Amino acid sequence: GQLTSLQELLLSYNRIKSVPKEISNCISLERLELAVNRNICDLPPQLSDLKKLSHVDLCMNQFTAVPSALLDMPNLEWLDMGGNKLQELPDAIYRMENLHTLWLQRNEIKSLPETISNMKNLSTLVLSNNKLKDIPACMKDMTNLRFVNFRDNPLELEVTLPPCENTEEEEQQEMFGIEFMHMYIQESLKKTG
Repeated sequence: GQLTSLQELLLSYNRIKSVPKEISNCISLERLELAVNRNICDLPPQLSDLKKLSHVDLCMNQFTAVPSALLDMPNLEWLDMGGNKLQELPDAIYRMENLHTLWLQRNEIKSLPETISNMKNLSTLVLSNNKLKDIPACMKDMTNLRFVNFRDNPLELEVTLPPCENTEEEEQQEMFGIEFMHMYIQESLKKTG
């Protein structure tokens, strides 16, 4: 058994402690779910051989860094690393060039690398409940970003969104979303300018 035809491997909620390198033999794998195992802290580098892998769920484990294997997966589009112990993102995060959804909520991330702005396909970025003190100005150029969440971070600047004209507009406004991000960056640039 090499399981070369296996497309989905769903192993969430199993108390798995480590991921065997043999998973890299599953060359047709497109979806890997290892959420809520609580003890996984790394992935074997051989996983970068999984060129078809597009969806990876690693939330609620013990990762302190984004595994290097993920940075070399050309088709990775969706990644959830929420509820881990990440303190930073690697500068090489931009290498995940096809990533459109990145969940990083409930970590310990203190700052974002400037290279995050090179993630041209990123449309959803969730950073709530981290330790971010600032939003990098370069993020204003991330034109594909459609949803972002900075809620519950100790951001240094206080930014208040302008009042909405009607209730419909108010319902659509996200307090720590795209509009907030752009206003924050604008205020930040005024202070440093």
